[in-house]
Amino acid sequence: MALKRILMGLALASAPFIAPVTAAQLTVGFSQIGSESGWRAAETTVSKGEAAKRSVNLKIADAQQKQENQIKAIRSFVAQGVDAIFLAPVVSTGWDAVLKEAKEAKIPVILLDRDIDPSGKDLYLTAVTSDSVHEGEVAGDWLAKTVGDKQCSIVELQGTVGASVAANRKKGFDTAIAKHANLKIVRSQTGDFTRAKGKEVMESFIKAEGGGKTICAVYAHNDDMMVGAIQAMKEAGLKPGKDILTVSIDAVPDIFKAMVAGEANATVELTPNMAGPALDALTAYKDKGTTPLKWIQTESKLYTAADDPQKAYDSKKGLGY
Repeated sequence: MALKRILMGLALASAPFIAPVTAAQLTVGFSQIGSESGWRAAETTVSKGEAAKRSVNLKIADAQQKQENQIKAIRSFVAQGVDAIFLAPVVSTGWDAVLKEAKEAKIPVILLDRDIDPSGKDLYLTAVTSDSVHEGEVAGDWLAKTVGDKQCSIVELQGTVGASVAANRKKGFDTAIAKHANLKIVRSQTGDFTRAKGKEVMESFIKAEGGGKTICAVYAHNDDMMVGAIQAMKEAGLKPGKDILTVSIDAVPDIFKAMVAGEANATVELTPNMAGPALDALTAYKDKGTTPLKWIQTESKLYTAADDPQKAYDSKKGLGY
């Protein structure tokens, strides 16, 4: 028996040690939408920083706002045999085929910032997003409280057509203002989440609404479109933030600069740190087999001119916006 125990001990000692996968060994492919907004650029910067903290090799593929580029990137990541894939989907549909390929390769996919069509929910591990419906509701509630009983004609700058976040931010805002008969959206058009398009669409709204005189407020699905809209208002001889109220979403540095100048009124924060919670969930899944919740919700916060916009700007300006 003693000899048997010794032989077993020698066998175990000579067997290769298989260590659990740790964050330091992970390679993650990130299919990023692109740089359509300052917030998106900050998300990329923060993601790199969060990966570096954990010694994760993060490979970022810029899709330039095109789904076909994201699909190519995911297939490339699968071919490379990465440990996981992060996806910020440019639109909510059309992912089933490529995500099935990742699943068949046993590569977990984590969504960042945006969700996909419910039919694909079994194809990803978790989604780290804000509650974008709630964001829209917060924006609408602020406007209703600020306007009071005054009749208010609203123009809306929507995000990219087909993006879940655009649909949800609209849904939330519509739900909030539906409680108030004096609030009404009179014009709504996509600004594609960009400053240039936001400015262009706002110019058309101003022309269509008597030089902007009949517009009470602008609601933009992101701050970048609002920054463009503010420029359009100024060029039309209007005083944004005074003649026309503004409320938007993301809380990027430039919207706080506009608040300091009295040209913007409110923004709802979307944190750019989606990668941190995603990497923590991934590490727990790889190390311990812990399956995360299907949805990891990030915090949202309303900022107005009363919340020291200069301080907020200073805290965000170095994040890559």
